Amino acid sequence: MSEPRGPYVLGLETSCDETAAAVLDGDNRILGHVILSQDDHEIYGGVIPELAARAHLQKIDSVVDETLSRAGLTLDRIDVVGVTAGPGLIGALLVGVCWAKAVAFALDRPFVAVHHMEAHLFAPSLENPDAEPPFIALLVSGGHTMLLHVLAWGEYVLLGETRDDAAGEAFDKVAKLLDLPYPGGPEIQRLAEAGERTRHRLPRPMLRRNQRPGDPGYYDFSFSGLKTATVELVRGLKADGVLAPQRPNVAAAFQEAAIDVLATKTLRAVADTGCRRVLIGGGVSANQRLRDELELRLKGEGTLFFSSPRLAADNGAMVARAARFRFDEGGATPPDLSASAGFVFPGLVRGVA
Repeated sequence: MSEPRGPYVLGLETSCDETAAAVLDGDNRILGHVILSQDDHEIYGGVIPELAARAHLQKIDSVVDETLSRAGLTLDRIDVVGVTAGPGLIGALLVGVCWAKAVAFALDRPFVAVHHMEAHLFAPSLENPDAEPPFIALLVSGGHTMLLHVLAWGEYVLLGETRDDAAGEAFDKVAKLLDLPYPGGPEIQRLAEAGERTRHRLPRPMLRRNQRPGDPGYYDFSFSGLKTATVELVRGLKADGVLAPQRPNVAAAFQEAAIDVLATKTLRAVADTGCRRVLIGGGVSANQRLRDELELRLKGEGTLFFSSPRLAADNGAMVARAARFRFDEGGATPPDLSASAGFVFPGLVRGVA
């Protein structure tokens, strides 16, 4: 392996409850990478925005210092400072954006604002150089579910998105319903491994056999109805006094329903575009059952790209990679730009396959 060389990009991620930083070298190799997850939210069963922002403020200096130490660099060796500017929790976002802008100003370095979901798109490419467009992208996280046709980096056609709860949010809520720890996605997956997928039948929202391209909701997602059906199932099992032994079966049934919807919508996009390259990103993309189902449905005639679990979660490396692309494309972000929960996804247009 060749020696690291610049330009070096520092990426910061503080959109939710991970304080994360990473440094990439000029070949987009990860030199230093730290993710500090906040444990305080577990007792509440979800992220408390004010607590998250305070924790970021307390930890961001030490996280960056450790990242630079692992990279063997000092802060003045950084050439570009990238940061997630949205979407996310506004207080948490502001911590990262203000820190990045202050450091960029002090060092006279370019500051680059990054869209959180575009960063997730880049994550698999950090571990697999073949994870390059064109591809169909399924982005599934705690706050977002999106289906894209990615023609090239920076050219994104939005095929579908969630109309209510995101997939990750639904996993967290069902986990809480089953008295599982937060975050719920990995816990649901673990519990489901001991369950029977077909013991309980749960609905597949917005998924009908007679749907055709162009129909409303053909590519869109909805998980609120699935969540409600799971609530009713648990309520009935509890009333019958049989919930405890049925918890693995409930977890398996819920996971199977959610993954069936995600995989079916993704394969619709594959069929309609003719693009048999699929990339999945976001925290839910670490779900092994989702990966297995997509690989099965591609039947060896397509390619599935995904990240290791560490890069599937929120992290600074994906932010640094997206920041490099955005800087190469358009230069630095104006210094008056601030964090925004409604930060616009650059290059995204709504369309049909």
